[in-house]
Amino acid sequence: MRKRLSALAAAGSAMVVLASGSAATAAAENYGDYSRMFSRSAGQYWSGSQVGGQWAWSPQDSSTSDISWGDPAQWPPAYAERFVRRGDWVELEGYSGGQDKPVTQVQRVTSEKIGDAGCGNMTDLPSDGGRQHYVRWTIPSAGYCLDASGTITSPAAGTVVHFRHRQRWTAPASCSNAYFTGRTCLSQHEQWWDDNGHAYSLRIDRTQYIARGLGMAFAIRQTVPSTWAADGRYYWSW
Repeated sequence: MRKRLSALAAAGSAMVVLASGSAATAAAENYGDYSRMFSRSAGQYWSGSQVGGQWAWSPQDSSTSDISWGDPAQWPPAYAERFVRRGDWVELEGYSGGQDKPVTQVQRVTSEKIGDAGCGNMTDLPSDGGRQHYVRWTIPSAGYCLDASGTITSPAAGTVVHFRHRQRWTAPASCSNAYFTGRTCLSQHEQWWDDNGHAYSLRIDRTQYIARGLGMAFAIRQTVPSTWAADGRYYWSW
């Protein structure tokens, strides 16, 4: 989930509960069990009494899937993120001009580090063609931190954006939101810096909860660029 979601932020808040202890999980659990990235899955999240936004996965093949985020009243959105599973990682390839369309903005890292859940003990992460290591495929028993810096290049527009993306992923734990209880979630706390038409600065600071068997945006808690909250309300396959 990247910065486009922030354009949908509106006033409103709701409750999310995340237990401090890890839920018991099977060793074979993977990111697909939570995100549903390799199924034609979708969901809608609400902020108070208003729709906050919508997401949908569109698998391209057995290792590649696009996800779109946007306003359901103006669907489909004009861009999608392309993710590729390579070994035990899900990597970010870039951004297209819409779901199922070719990548037009290529994201590549110049530096990547991995560390513990508190972003301590950071060490270099070997590059895989410059694609960003976004999340582990097999769910580890402990949280971890990823810190990537690089560029987003749009050859057609002749633009280069510099970015930094720091993520803190937790181990699975019990969670609830305004519409569902008794679920199990991963959480992703992400911070995003860039210089896209402005001085290089922090543009995003938020936590997303991803629920096993439901998918993305089970809860979103944002502090930058504004304080905003939303909860996943509807989930379906298409």
